[in-house]
Amino acid sequence: MEIFNISGLRIIDLSLNNLSGSLPPNIDSVLPNIEELYLANLTNLVGTIAHSISNCSKLTILELSVNQLTGLIPNSLGYLTHLQLLNLAVNNLTSDSSLSFLTSLTYRRNLTDLDISFNPLNGMLPASIGNLSTSLIRFYANSCKVKGRTPNDFWNLSSLLDLDLSENSLAGSIPTTIGNLRNIQRLSFSNNELIGFSRDHICKLQHLGAIYLGQNQLSGSLPNCLGNITSLREIHLGSNELSSNIPSSLWNIEDMMVLELSSNNMVGSLPPEIRNLKATILIDLSMNQFSNGIPIEIGGLQNLANLSLRHKKLQGAIPDSMSNMIGLEFLDLSHNNISGIIPKSMEKLQNLKYFNVSINKLYGEIPSGGPFKNLSSQFFIYNEALCGSSRFSAPPCPILSMNKSNRKSLLVLFLLLGLAILFVPIIFVFLWIRYRRGKRAPQQADSLSTITRERISYYELLQATDALSQSNLIGSGSFGSIYKGVLRSATAIAVKVFNLQLDAAFKSFDTECEVLRSLCHRNLIKVITRCSNLDFKALVLEYMPNGSIEKYLYSHNYFVDIRQRLSIMIDVACALEYFHHGCSFHVIHCDLKPSNDLLDEDMVAHLSDFGISNLLGEDKSDLYTKTLATLGYIVPGFQR
Repeated sequence: MEIFNISGLRIIDLSLNNLSGSLPPNIDSVLPNIEELYLANLTNLVGTIAHSISNCSKLTILELSVNQLTGLIPNSLGYLTHLQLLNLAVNNLTSDSSLSFLTSLTYRRNLTDLDISFNPLNGMLPASIGNLSTSLIRFYANSCKVKGRTPNDFWNLSSLLDLDLSENSLAGSIPTTIGNLRNIQRLSFSNNELIGFSRDHICKLQHLGAIYLGQNQLSGSLPNCLGNITSLREIHLGSNELSSNIPSSLWNIEDMMVLELSSNNMVGSLPPEIRNLKATILIDLSMNQFSNGIPIEIGGLQNLANLSLRHKKLQGAIPDSMSNMIGLEFLDLSHNNISGIIPKSMEKLQNLKYFNVSINKLYGEIPSGGPFKNLSSQFFIYNEALCGSSRFSAPPCPILSMNKSNRKSLLVLFLLLGLAILFVPIIFVFLWIRYRRGKRAPQQADSLSTITRERISYYELLQATDALSQSNLIGSGSFGSIYKGVLRSATAIAVKVFNLQLDAAFKSFDTECEVLRSLCHRNLIKVITRCSNLDFKALVLEYMPNGSIEKYLYSHNYFVDIRQRLSIMIDVACALEYFHHGCSFHVIHCDLKPSNDLLDEDMVAHLSDFGISNLLGEDKSDLYTKTLATLGYIVPGFQR
């Protein structure tokens, strides 16, 4: 407690440590000059927020999130006239039924950020909430057990950019005055009890980028003017009672990334205009009443990674054009009336991990190559007459009798194969290189393809990594540490957290963001998203279950044979070839070594760690670098 006796302190930041204790009850007398207090995410910070904190008249930032604080949120916080940021999220704080502490914060003209999420407040938003600062930019009160209707005056907070009131018990309809939030960019009211729909009034939000209204009781039809909001990138309206067709204007938002309308009562058919959504990475229209067939134009969506059309009334065949959807990872067409065969050309979809066509009217042979090698038999059950390999639990396909001409052709083929066997060593190496190059992802993919389907917040990262526990630490470097995490969706991730006590870490973070934003290749580590604020910067990356190449080279417990070594070398060479010749900005990695080459579950190598990379623009023909790389792995060449 002696640290609180330093009366001249203006800033205290002890966040993200294993500290315990409580706030001193006389904090105003021991820290009279405190301006910024950061005590977020400590292991065992308990107790209450003392009323005396209101006498710290110079306080501008109070950050107490992710702790074990209890008791009432004091109304005296309203006396902090200079308060700009108040974050009390993820605690066990309470309030009276009218949430009077919010009333005490009204007319605090400097307040820009207010976060009270994940606290059991169990009350109703007061009418006075409309008197919060006109400078308020971010307001988060999700998962707070807030109930009742949203006061009409609340919609007068015209400066709001980000509003999250999801996972509460808010009732009533969204009022027509929602159009007053003219600067709003993200609006989240998902998982509440809202009814009706705001119709055309929501179209006044011309800066809206993401709307989350899923898991409510909204009914009626979507307004056609929704497609006029050209800034829209994500629409989440699943699990409601919406009906009618999807507005035709919606297919014209070319930069749309997520369209989630599952579990509604929408009708109509998928139009050819779906081809306009070239930037989209997720479309979920499952559990609706759409009919007719899948348009062949859907094959143009090469960035689409997740497509769910299950539990509908779709008919016709699976378009052969879907084999052009090279980014596809998840495809669910189950519980429909789709007929015809499964196109064999879909074996080209090397990224496909989930493919479900059960309960349809398909027939013919189930493809067995490419991604179909790892698919479960349950994804093909209850169809009309599918056949194929026994591992699909399907009957064998009938063998057609061959005429004499076919027998002669087959004999000639066998002779040619016999001759080819003489050249197996040369042919093997040649075809293997061609095969690996053929599997490479497009060299100039849109940077939007690396953006996450969903936001991953700072608090979700903490939950996924058990508060950055040492037990989840899988690596460390010059500028930070890497932790393994598991999201609520059971997806494994790697979280690279930068050590911001090092000035170079800021440049390293910016460099990695620039490189990963501009580039996309099969043999580069895939970035899912980033998490960044003033005191925390991290990259969320695809988890590589087989670790680094270094583990296989310098450990007696692991082994790679000559074929795998050749494959790994080709992977790394392909990544470097793309760096130097395949993208608009030539990239010099500067730290190529075994520990920076990671292996996925298929032992495919992915180059990582671009923190000291250099981007060489078109106006530069030569690049001279300092000796930055790891000793023993410094690339030979010109040095300064």
